[in-house]
Amino acid sequence: MSGHPDAVHSVSSALSGPARPAGRTLRMLIVSASMGAGHDTVARELARRARSRGHRASVVDLLRLLPAGSGTALRSFYRSSVRHYPWAYAGLYRAFLRPGTRYRPSGLPLARLAGGPVAELAERTEADVVVSVFHLAAQLTGHLRAEGRLRCPSAVCLTDFAVHRQWLHPGNDVYLCLTDQVAWEVGRSITVPVETTGPVVAPGFFAPAAGASAWRRRFERYAPGRPPVLLSAGAWGAAPGLEDTARLLAAAGYLPVVLCGRNERLRARASGVPGALAVDWVTDMPGLLRAARVLVDNAAGQTAVQALASGLPVVGHRPLPGHGAEGVARMAALGVSEAAPDGPALLRALGRLSADAPERDRGIARGRELFRADALARVEALADSFAG
Repeated sequence: MSGHPDAVHSVSSALSGPARPAGRTLRMLIVSASMGAGHDTVARELARRARSRGHRASVVDLLRLLPAGSGTALRSFYRSSVRHYPWAYAGLYRAFLRPGTRYRPSGLPLARLAGGPVAELAERTEADVVVSVFHLAAQLTGHLRAEGRLRCPSAVCLTDFAVHRQWLHPGNDVYLCLTDQVAWEVGRSITVPVETTGPVVAPGFFAPAAGASAWRRRFERYAPGRPPVLLSAGAWGAAPGLEDTARLLAAAGYLPVVLCGRNERLRARASGVPGALAVDWVTDMPGLLRAARVLVDNAAGQTAVQALASGLPVVGHRPLPGHGAEGVARMAALGVSEAAPDGPALLRALGRLSADAPERDRGIARGRELFRADALARVEALADSFAG
């Protein structure tokens, strides 16, 4: 794997943040949502960092706080849409999420159904700060803060490269963003303090991964001499045309490694593609990312930022509609990935990025520049400022 080890160490050290002066233990309530795995992954990492610094951190799933199974229904509808009816999600995104000057419906009425439980949890856990990592949670905490029902400060940790309007509520106390462009868009839309911290990724993705050698041996046994290229479909295995992409790569001399998430039907289909290796849920993502040569991504989500942290080039191809397509385009515009609109463009990008060359190293360096600061350090500072 190319990329200088000292660069990996410096990025990891920077994200650990400066040592915080000894002081009171903070109590944090992190509000996530089990929509795929990305939001929960960020929530778990924030909680891990907090506990490692002696704080208490609780993570709650907003969908579980919605009444009468409505959270389960919302998750099922979204999962079915992105898997089977992407046109339906595209319409939903245009109606509810995409920015625009004309009136658009708000998600706040739905989020308010969990208002009482969230406020009660904050009181019961004596939270010094609440952190939202899901857009409806951000709507709700802003609303509760504006009404005076949430007495502790509220931070929003944005997980998207292309922010949509349902993340935004002026009642929140600070927004922590992936990029300067996202921070500018948030600050232009609402009057609230905004900072760029970069993605929240576990430290294991910045360090050498012991499991990489086992993955490399597996790849070499399966397809000797073929560069392994990961095809990501997210936790739900949502990726239209993934089998066609795998066939294209196999025919071009690559080993397409199809990440099927928890979608057994996708795994069965991908296993039937000659020359492709289909894998289900992966527990050693740092090792897998270190063993591959390129990630082909369709959502600009956690797998993509974990790849950037690991020094793995990313190519966006056949993105999911809505926030997936906008996020993939935004990553490419930033220069931290490439966008491949069709098969020939994808093969050209893989040809450039799979080989050890200066272009690959430059892309890796640009990707690591995203990881600017420790989001938790800003959350600590917010809680401390309210306690002072």
